[in-house]
Amino acid sequence: MKEIRIADVARLAGVSTATVSRVLSDPEKVRKKTHDLVMEAVRRSGYIPNSTAQKLRMRRTMNVLVIAPRLTNPVFAEILRGVDDELTQSGYGIIIGNLDNRREREARYVDLALSRQVDGVLLLTGYIPENDTRNMRESGLPIVALCAAIHEDGIPNVVVQDREATRQAVEYLARLGHRRFGYISGTLSSIIEVERFAGFQEGIAAAGFTQGDFVRWEGPFVFSTGVAAAEAFLQMKDRPTAIFAACDESAIGFIKRVRAERVRVPQDVSVIGFDGIEFADYTEPTLTTFRQPLHELGRVGADVLLRLIHREMRPEDWNIRLPLTLLERETTGPVLHKDYKSLRRSAL
Repeated sequence: MKEIRIADVARLAGVSTATVSRVLSDPEKVRKKTHDLVMEAVRRSGYIPNSTAQKLRMRRTMNVLVIAPRLTNPVFAEILRGVDDELTQSGYGIIIGNLDNRREREARYVDLALSRQVDGVLLLTGYIPENDTRNMRESGLPIVALCAAIHEDGIPNVVVQDREATRQAVEYLARLGHRRFGYISGTLSSIIEVERFAGFQEGIAAAGFTQGDFVRWEGPFVFSTGVAAAEAFLQMKDRPTAIFAACDESAIGFIKRVRAERVRVPQDVSVIGFDGIEFADYTEPTLTTFRQPLHELGRVGADVLLRLIHREMRPEDWNIRLPLTLLERETTGPVLHKDYKSLRRSAL
C-alpha cells in the first residue's frame, strides 16, 4: 500500500504543501475555509500526520509536568484523574512527579522543567520546587498552583474555598448545641492547613466562643494523626463534644480509635471531616464531611494551564476558588445532655 504523504494531501486539497503544514501545526493562523478544505483532504486520503515532526515545528513537547506531595493520598489521585482527562482531550500527555513528602526529590523535576522537556507545570505542593541552585520559575514555563495556593505574581491559583468551609463547620456544630471543640490539624507548613485553621478560628469567634473553647491536635494529613488525636482525647476529663478534622483520613482514624474504647459517635462525640474522599462513603458510621469537587478541580487547573501555554489566559481569570458541599451523614448529631435545649437556643 502506497504511503500517503503531505504532498498527496496538498494535491487533493488544491493547496501548497506549506499550507497543509500550517493547517496541521498552527491551525489558529489559517482561515476557516482553508482549514476545512485541508482537513477534508486529510480525512479522504487517510493521511496520518507525523506527531513528532509537528511537535518539533511547534517547539512543544505536548507534555505537562504535575508535581504532587504524596500520590497515596486519595485527594491527589482524584485531582490527577481530572487533570489527565482534560489534558488527554487536548492531545497532551502527563508526567507525574511524586515527592512522597520528601523535598530532596524536587531536584529531578526542577531539572526536567529547566531543560524544557515539558510545556507547563501544575503544582499541588503550595510552594515552588527548587534544586541546589535554581528554582522552577527560572524555566520560564507556565506554572499553575492547584489545590494549594502559591501567592506569587504570575502564578494562577485554582483552589477550593477552604476557609469558608471550616468556618461553616463550626457554625454547623454550634447549631447542634456543641460548646467544646477539638481541631485535628493537617501539616502545619501547608497553606491548606493555614487556610483551614484560619477559617476554624473565624467560626469560633463568630459563634461567640474563645480560644479556650477548643483544643488543637497537630500532625500531617494522614490516618495516624487522627489516631494520635484520639489517644489524647481519651485521656481528657473535659472532652470536646465535637471534632473537626482537617482531612477525612484523620477523621476516620479518630473515629476508629475512640470507638474501640466504646465512645459512641455521634452520641458521645460528633466528628466532621474535610475532602469527601470515596472511602468516607463506606465508613461505619458514614462520615459527615465537606466534599471537594476534586475531579473538577483537576480539570479546571489543567484548562487554565493549557490556556497559559497557548497564551489565551486573561489576568483577571488567574485566581479561581471552587465551592465545597457539606454532606450531613451519621457522625454528627446534637449534644445529648440536660441543658441541650437552652444551649441550642443560645446558638440560634
